Amino acid sequence: MPRWPSSDLKNYQALQKKRIPARPWGRNALWAFLVGGAIALIGEAVRQLLLFLGVGPLLALNLTAAILVFLGGLLTGFGIYDEVGRVGGMGAALPITGFANAIVSPAMEFKREGWVMGVGARMFSIAGPVVVYGLLTSMAVGVVHYVLFYPR
Repeated sequence: MPRWPSSDLKNYQALQKKRIPARPWGRNALWAFLVGGAIALIGEAVRQLLLFLGVGPLLALNLTAAILVFLGGLLTGFGIYDEVGRVGGMGAALPITGFANAIVSPAMEFKREGWVMGVGARMFSIAGPVVVYGLLTSMAVGVVHYVLFYPR
């Protein structure tokens, strides 16, 4: 296979640097921080509301997670979460609402293929590996914890 002369490669790389626009790292980081913080603030407001209504602390945490997943899926269904993700980047993808978005988006994309082969089969195409590796990791941590902290 022929190789480019190094001078051509260097010229190409220099031209490429001129043509590719610089990424606004600071602005992207600020928006990710603001969007992620807003999602966390909403989650904390939901938790505080549940605690105010007399729900126990552990149940309030579980219900907060469920409500945020529901809201993330609902906003994805209406096409709003995609815009939030476009603006917020990783700030929208990292919270639990991003996980809901990762499950609902492929399901919506393939709904015309039917409930089983479309929605059911494609729902976990993106989030499936997260679920699998999360489950395996939690099992491994549980075994290590059991071995270390429950002597015989």
